Amino acid sequence: MPIFVLPTFFAFILGFIVPFIMGIWLSFCKFTTVTDAKFVGFSNYIEALKDTAFRHSFWYTVLFAIASLLIINIIAFALAMALTKEMHGTNVFRTVFFMPNLIGGIVLGYIWQLIFNGVLSRYGTALALNEWYGFWGLIILVSWQQIGYMMIIYIAGLQSIPGDVIEAAEIDGANKIQTLFKVTIPMMMPSITICMFLSITNGFKLFDQNLSLTAGEPSKMSEMMALNIFNTFYGRTGWEGVGQAKAVIFFAIVVVIGMIQLRATRSKEVQQ
Repeated sequence: MPIFVLPTFFAFILGFIVPFIMGIWLSFCKFTTVTDAKFVGFSNYIEALKDTAFRHSFWYTVLFAIASLLIINIIAFALAMALTKEMHGTNVFRTVFFMPNLIGGIVLGYIWQLIFNGVLSRYGTALALNEWYGFWGLIILVSWQQIGYMMIIYIAGLQSIPGDVIEAAEIDGANKIQTLFKVTIPMMMPSITICMFLSITNGFKLFDQNLSLTAGEPSKMSEMMALNIFNTFYGRTGWEGVGQAKAVIFFAIVVVIGMIQLRATRSKEVQQ
C-alpha cells in the first residue's frame, strides 16, 4: 500500500469501520452509553420488529421511495432531453433547475412547510392533520430538490451518445419514439443506473426533510424509517439498543435493495 494512502485509510478505519462494528455489537446490547453495554441477544431485534410504528414507517418509506424514484427520474430525463436540444438559454435553465439541490434539507423542509400550510389553511386543514398531505408534500419537496441533480447526470449521458448512432437510426427509418426507446434509452443505461441508485437510496435514507416538514405528524403516521430510528434512539429512555437494532435492519434493507437495483439495471447496459 502506498504510504500516501495511509492517512486516508486510517481515517476510514476510525471513522467508519470501527463505529460500524461497534454499532452491530451494540444492537445486541442494552445500554445507555457505550461503556455500560450488557449483552441481551436478539431481544432488541424482536422488540424492533414488534414495534408497529417501525413497521408502518417501513411501508411508508417503501411507497415514498417508489413514487419519488419514478417522478424524479421521469421528469429529470424529460428535462435533460429538452435541454440538450439546440435552443437559446439552455445553460441558464440548467443552472436554475440545479440550484434547489444546493439548499439544505432542513431549510427546504421549513420553507415548504410554510408554503403547504399556507395553501392548506384555506381549506381548513394542515400538513400535520393528514399523513397523505405529508406524503405528497415530501414527494414535491424532494422532487424539487433532486430533479436538477439527476438532470445533470442525464445530460452528461445524452451528450456521450455518438451522433452517428442516432443518424444511422434515422436513416433506417426509425421515428422519434422508436429512436428514444430502441437507441437513446439503451445507450443511456449507465446514467439511468446511477440516477436510479441515487434516487432509491436517497428515498430510503431521507431524514432531515421528514423531520422539518412533518416531524412524523400526525401521531407518527408520516414518520419514515430514518426518523423512526432517531426518535427511538434519542426519544425513548432505555430503548437505545432497540434503536441500534433498527439501524442495523435499516442498513441491511438499503444495501439489499440497492444491490438488486444495480444488478437489474446494469444487466441492461450496452457497450457503446
